[in-house]
Amino acid sequence: MTNRITSYQDLLDEKERLQSLLKAQKEIIHADFREIKEELAPVRSAITFAGKLVSRDTGGNIVLNMGANTLIDLVVKKLILGRAGWIMKTIVPFLMKNYSSHFISDNKGSIFKKLFSWIGKKNANGKFQHNQ
Repeated sequence: MTNRITSYQDLLDEKERLQSLLKAQKEIIHADFREIKEELAPVRSAITFAGKLVSRDTGGNIVLNMGANTLIDLVVKKLILGRAGWIMKTIVPFLMKNYSSHFISDNKGSIFKKLFSWIGKKNANGKFQHNQ
């Protein structure tokens, strides 16, 4: 309060001044929250990525997940990590299977579209016709 209130008009003026001050401070707080949110975006994305590595998404297609798990076991576990220790042979495929389950769940529509485009269609003669 800057001035002494002596009349009703002084009271209304002070009320208006305080409301405009409140509005300005609210805008400053909202701007600060937006700035903090932008600064924490990399941390949030890192936490999201780490969460995808340690948990499985069961919302994807079971056939695609089984295929990805088998491929990871064959390629990563047997070939790439063939001479690695048992800890690496256990942890790396586990993390890759978890992440692939999230990737499949997020992109199952485009994965199916790509698979069906590779399979092709039969024409009237009974021969396969490749879609392009």
